[in-house]
Amino acid sequence: MIYICAMQIIDTHNHIYLPEFDADRDEAVSRAADAGVRKIMMPNIDSSSIEPMLTAEERYPGICLPMMALHPTSVRGNYRDELDAAEAALLNHKYYGIGETGIDLYWDKTFIKEQVISFRRHLELAEEHKLPVVIHARESLELIIDEIRAFGTGRVKGVFHAFPGNASDARRVTEMGFMIGIGGVVTFRNEKQSEAAIAAGVSNIVLETDAPYLAPVPFRGKRNEAVYLTYVIDKLSEILAISPVEVGDRTTDNAMRLFNL
Repeated sequence: MIYICAMQIIDTHNHIYLPEFDADRDEAVSRAADAGVRKIMMPNIDSSSIEPMLTAEERYPGICLPMMALHPTSVRGNYRDELDAAEAALLNHKYYGIGETGIDLYWDKTFIKEQVISFRRHLELAEEHKLPVVIHARESLELIIDEIRAFGTGRVKGVFHAFPGNASDARRVTEMGFMIGIGGVVTFRNEKQSEAAIAAGVSNIVLETDAPYLAPVPFRGKRNEAVYLTYVIDKLSEILAISPVEVGDRTTDNAMRLFNL
């Protein structure tokens, strides 16, 4: 259920700057605030999303916080120009993470080589700018783990967004110093993600929506928004056998530490 609470919740992954929120962005931010969501982390997609993302930051100062990267599904033939745009942006504004980056082998495998090159560069940028990396790992978890190990375990920290792995995978990535992002998918009767959350433990979990995507039950298939994190909290409370307040407080502490807030 949606409730007004005293918790300080952080949505670590939300594309609130996208057109899906153009009609009611103010209201979505207000609803989230009423439910205890105090900060909304915004991952970038590509050069076309930088301006609307920074406009959202300006409209909701201290609430909507930007991150910078080239999304793997935006890696095309011009990816070097896109990387240049992301790198230039990092020099001209304050960002809170390198995200979202990663490798996506679900939608299109045409640019696998370029996605790997892009991901490697993002790991370097995370190290250079001392920022956490936000990783998109759709159908690519093993490859990404291999790339991080080749880069050097411990050189960067970050989060595996919409964590796609099982309990064993969760233990592997947390042992590498990464957190896992849990959102609406955990409410889908997704036994694998529930087991991953248990294996990771609440000290290694951050909350996320991926809004406007991946709305939790009972809103599955509809537009997601930050206020629905209350449903994710309730589900994690059930899975981890701790109170909703503890889920909110502990995951917020994790996000504050990860993103240096």
